[in-house]
Amino acid sequence: MPKDTNQQPSYAELKDANAATAGQVQVLESQVENLKRQVAWFQKQMFGSKSERRLADENPDQLLLDGLLGEAPKTAPVPLETITYQRGKASKKRGSDCVTDSGLRFDETVPVEVIEVASPELSGPDADQYEVIGNKSVHRLAQRPASYVVLRYDHKVIKRKDSKAVINTLVPGGVFDQSLADVSFLAGMLVDKFMYHLPLYRQHQRLQQAGIALSRATLTNLTRRSIELLRPIVEAQLRNILRSKVLAMDETPVKSRRSGKGKMKTGWFWPVCGDQGEIVFTYANSRAKAHIEQVLAEGFKGTLISDGYVAYACYTEAQEGVIHAQCWVHGRRHFITAEDVEPALVATALQHIRELYAIEAVIKQKQLTGDKKRNWRMKYSAPVVNAFFAWCENQLNNKELLPDNPLLKAVRYMLHRQAKLKVFLEDPDVPMDTNYIERALRPIPMGRKNWNFCWTELGAEHVGIIQSLISTCKIQDIDPYVYLVDVLQRINLHPASNVEALTPRLWKEKFAQAPMRSAIYHGGDELGK
Repeated sequence: MPKDTNQQPSYAELKDANAATAGQVQVLESQVENLKRQVAWFQKQMFGSKSERRLADENPDQLLLDGLLGEAPKTAPVPLETITYQRGKASKKRGSDCVTDSGLRFDETVPVEVIEVASPELSGPDADQYEVIGNKSVHRLAQRPASYVVLRYDHKVIKRKDSKAVINTLVPGGVFDQSLADVSFLAGMLVDKFMYHLPLYRQHQRLQQAGIALSRATLTNLTRRSIELLRPIVEAQLRNILRSKVLAMDETPVKSRRSGKGKMKTGWFWPVCGDQGEIVFTYANSRAKAHIEQVLAEGFKGTLISDGYVAYACYTEAQEGVIHAQCWVHGRRHFITAEDVEPALVATALQHIRELYAIEAVIKQKQLTGDKKRNWRMKYSAPVVNAFFAWCENQLNNKELLPDNPLLKAVRYMLHRQAKLKVFLEDPDVPMDTNYIERALRPIPMGRKNWNFCWTELGAEHVGIIQSLISTCKIQDIDPYVYLVDVLQRINLHPASNVEALTPRLWKEKFAQAPMRSAIYHGGDELGK
């Protein structure tokens, strides 16, 4: 018989349909929540604060530094008192390092030009009625547009009377033969581009405004040749970094090399930071594990600390003698992502991590090292770490949290890396995070916002070479300009077998007290000596 189309669905069918609809609604609601979180994340990246710092008074139960050093003195609350006052002009308090009464601070290296202000009374008809009883000075900070100087080397042409031979006085050589650029110009160009992120086309505009006609191709060629001179120094610095006991590694993208359709492909800088305050930006055209193997191929043995990128874990698992430690800050960021959804639970997780950093602050203040540092961590940090991971295990059994809850994603991230996050407890030389290498690689994203991309892969390598030296100079508290002026002149005279002495760390010990200068340093006075 044909089925009756007017027959009403049974209760069981309606119940099943309702359950299916409810399941679909739940899935859609979950998708909507995920999309809301993604939109909120993008809005924060575009318009929100990038700082990860938290105010200490956000959590009254926070473990403070003075609580670890000893009980803070308890003071009685100060009673409030109503005070009436009349608004007046506040007096300015000057710091002890102020050179002038206007609050200007400067050291002896800053040139001071004196301008004599004439007193009209002293030149008037009744000038004999006045006398000078003292002098006063007013300081104002002034600025000239970026200035360039052309050095003209005047030398004599002489002739021997007997042989009639004509002799030219030798002019001091430059970094490059037959080059129009003084070493001060080369160093200034490199510092402007890679430290202050001033692209060459802007430097070219500045030269034109200063009345100097120089092509952009010449600037590019001078930059390339200067950086190639420095390549052996960076290679020596990398060899020393690989001898470190603790090595940090990270990666950041950069647009480099053109594809067939004219679009720029993505390359990657892989900064490698050792335990002696040195960093090298290696470059690869991919983010694959193969580059880690290539960089560390010289036999690195020690602890590699990184973020949670799986390529590092794959590398360390296949290597003997390499221990993998991971960064607590990267795990903390996952909890920050879940803060809007589960504020109370996230506050608990952040409190545990905050306590660990308070303990690290005590260690730094007490200047503990070696076994003393390890024992302090085992006594104070280990219980906090164990309590944190026990709390994470409990959250996995929390029936109120849906599987796609961002808090559970953060919990699973930390539990999956539990052993690697505990490495710092046993090894006093291992830091809790990779913040120091992230601070060191900031010039790369800052540069991307200015010079945008590298035209070729060789250009990207050059960026890594010069940025390695400038960043290391900043870590070693060296003026990059002074260093580059010296090294660009010294490298052709220095034995290649001892090129490591020109790395910033060793250069600071050997040559920083009397660096080689440009002829412009003394206005050309030293040329005739």
